[in-house]
Amino acid sequence: MKNAIPQRYAIPHRYATRPGLYFTEDGGADAVVRSETADQVWLCVYEPVDQPTKFFNGAIRIFEDSSTPFINEIHEHEVCTRIIESMYVRETLFRMEGPNYGLWYVHLPKAWDGMRYAYRVDGAWDPKHGLRFNPYKLLLDPYGKGIDGKMELDPAAFSYQCEIGPDRKVRGSAFGAMSTVDALGKVPLSVAIDDRDVTKHDGDPVHPHVPWSKTVLYELHVKGFTKNAPWLPPELRGTYAGLAHPITLAYLQGLGVTSIELLPIQAKQDELFLQEHGRPNYWGYSTLGYFSPEPSYATAAARAKGAGGVRDEVIAMVNAMHEAGFEVIMDVVYNHTCEGGVEGPTVCWRGLDAISYYRRQKNNVGRLEDTTGCGNTFDFTNTHVVTFAVDSLRYWAKRIGIDGFRFDLAASLARLDGDFTKHHPFLYALRSDLLLGNLKLIMEPWDLGPQGWRTGGFGMPFSEWNDRFRDTVRRFWLTDTQPDSDGSVGMQEMATRLCGSADLFATDPGRGCVASINYVACHDGFTLTDLTRYVSKHNEANGENNMDGSNMNHSVNFGVEGPTREPAIERNRERAAMNMLGTLMLSLGTPMMLAGDEFRNTQDGNNNAYSQDNDITWLNWDWLYQTKKTPEMRRLETVSRLIAIRKSLDLYHHEEFFTRLTQLGLFKPSSRVQWYLTDGTTPMEKDWFDTSVRSFAMRLLSANEADILIVINGVDRDQRFRLPSDCEWRCEWSSSVVCGVRPGQGLFTERLNPRDYPDTNWTVSVDEQDPIHELVELVQAELKRQEKLDLPREAALADATDAHKTSVGPASAPTNGPEHETGSLDSAESTEPAVPTDSTSGMATDAVPSEVGDDTADVAEHTSDTDDGPADAPTADGRYDHDLWTIPALSISVMRRIQ
Repeated sequence: MKNAIPQRYAIPHRYATRPGLYFTEDGGADAVVRSETADQVWLCVYEPVDQPTKFFNGAIRIFEDSSTPFINEIHEHEVCTRIIESMYVRETLFRMEGPNYGLWYVHLPKAWDGMRYAYRVDGAWDPKHGLRFNPYKLLLDPYGKGIDGKMELDPAAFSYQCEIGPDRKVRGSAFGAMSTVDALGKVPLSVAIDDRDVTKHDGDPVHPHVPWSKTVLYELHVKGFTKNAPWLPPELRGTYAGLAHPITLAYLQGLGVTSIELLPIQAKQDELFLQEHGRPNYWGYSTLGYFSPEPSYATAAARAKGAGGVRDEVIAMVNAMHEAGFEVIMDVVYNHTCEGGVEGPTVCWRGLDAISYYRRQKNNVGRLEDTTGCGNTFDFTNTHVVTFAVDSLRYWAKRIGIDGFRFDLAASLARLDGDFTKHHPFLYALRSDLLLGNLKLIMEPWDLGPQGWRTGGFGMPFSEWNDRFRDTVRRFWLTDTQPDSDGSVGMQEMATRLCGSADLFATDPGRGCVASINYVACHDGFTLTDLTRYVSKHNEANGENNMDGSNMNHSVNFGVEGPTREPAIERNRERAAMNMLGTLMLSLGTPMMLAGDEFRNTQDGNNNAYSQDNDITWLNWDWLYQTKKTPEMRRLETVSRLIAIRKSLDLYHHEEFFTRLTQLGLFKPSSRVQWYLTDGTTPMEKDWFDTSVRSFAMRLLSANEADILIVINGVDRDQRFRLPSDCEWRCEWSSSVVCGVRPGQGLFTERLNPRDYPDTNWTVSVDEQDPIHELVELVQAELKRQEKLDLPREAALADATDAHKTSVGPASAPTNGPEHETGSLDSAESTEPAVPTDSTSGMATDAVPSEVGDDTADVAEHTSDTDDGPADAPTADGRYDHDLWTIPALSISVMRRIQ
């Protein structure tokens, strides 16, 4: 036939340059997988025995009782099939062509959505040189979009000969003989998902695209956030669908955050250590599939539909969040895989091409380089590993709708020959990609390798977690307030953090303050509340003899280790927490909150709860449905107001630094920020370097709106401040309201009258006709049955810890007693008549905890015990200078200029 295509080119598959499984128009699929050093690769498809096979005509059947070993037989046939009666499954094996530039190919004549498949790979078994090919092991498709099943702790999951002892420990040498136990039925399989329909996302809501300058991040765990949520039906709790529920989204909107940062939702597998000890990896930093969502977070109904149903629920969750105005940021783990060290199981990369995927020790190639603490490290000097990661990220962004990514242990992703560089090819690949380069890209800027602390070192367009901000704020408001502290953090360090940490992030022309992801608490470490309750970690539940988790927490307990009913201690704790949150929200940069910190969530002192899939990590929502306002509700409303203030101020809606540091570490003058000492003077050079200077004011100037003044009193006594006299000021927000006081004009702080603050919770206002009325009644009935109605969780915890009231480590004495009148509504001498609360001041009626006073505290001002600060005298008409204010002890306040 004239112009016929030569037979050698008339092949049905296209020799794609990217691995993966691609459905084709003829009803089949092209399968492509990378293995540069394998001798042979097979694609294996799994079908039920009681259904007709799709491959009957082309497959040669082989039998289990054949005299020829199974592995030898599959080498002899292009397509063969066998029936495994014990599992009631048919396995059809397609011998692939290759390698062609490291890729292996095959065209399936038939393929379908939901098809289960895996790979088998044969090659050299030479563990000492890093080669661990074993055709008895089933390997996931690294590009697989769905996963079915999970790995069992069984010898079949390991490429080397081993046994599982009665203590669940693996016994055997990773450098010993190759295992000949077939892994089928003991490891997960890949699931094909047909997503060729290019119009399926046409009706999706528009992405919010929140500017960096207006972003408020909120880190949460999909399961933990909703597992105990009383507003959800049981089948939605702990699921993607539960997070997408209207009430869940309404709660997040009420809080005011803009961008939800999800702990890993890519498919995970528990590390060998955890499996041996019968514990799960709750956080999910142990990735099994980089294109597959974690099935366990999906509803039972979605899981019953298979991998496609799980994926659809994730997409629906993202769409619902977009519709509600939230961005969705994914925490991703490309630094290591779930396979662990060489002693770990073989489920994917190790069996495909361990030499190419993993970094190896230079002097012992049989061992893996580990800068992650997880047994292995992906080799990002290999172009194909970089491509693999970029392809995965693009898939989540394009197909699922993700708005950005947070990269776990990102320093490991940017090492060349072991050394970190901001010029790493992977970082350039992210920057230059038309899709990824326009998303929010957040780096965790450290790992366990040499010179692993790289905060500020990634350059544009990356933002980075700022651990220096975290530690500075904790030390200033917690450890440095203790009697035996050396006061290591002073005005200069705090001012640097308030101004966006230019010392760390002003690395590139145009790189701004939003590159600093400011945070005080995250999933890894103490919660905000536990920072004020525990000096020491309490990780006994982790089963590691309390040896795991950080010992450097910069935390205090204010006199009692754990929960307490002591009002003075509780006030001190709450004030410290609000000081830290206030600093977080009033600093330049991008603030990030940990879910639950807005309502006093506790993990009972566990600062490494990665393996706690239980009430330790599941958020407790009992407080939300009480009839009276609990301390949790009080904090929630105060934090919501604080976030609203930040979002209302254009002074924060920019990316530039206010000021930079000179080479000597001194601040250059700025036209947008001014600094004041308590006497109203400008700090001199000696003041910046004096760490004992802990009280100062920061004025942010604006040509378009009213200036604001951030007033910090870092000493444990009321302090008189002389504010700028060119205008009048009013208090917009203060952390001291949790102690029943706020800044007052003149010689006295202003006391808040508890009777002005209703104690009833929102639940009593729900009308019987309201659709939520029935839910409220059901929840309250259950709380009453459990004797939890109007009984805060803290009271129950305090009962359990009454015997544990001795101080552990450094602790401060209560500062709200008669000798320290800050915030004690029952201990001060009244010198002025009561002053009504100013409704425009920003001190909402939700600001004062019910325990801060009693009905006799009907005064608004009290004397200050401070004897320093600027002298003052009444004016001719008996009033005090308008620029003299008294700021409560240990507080941060926002003052707004009165126009």
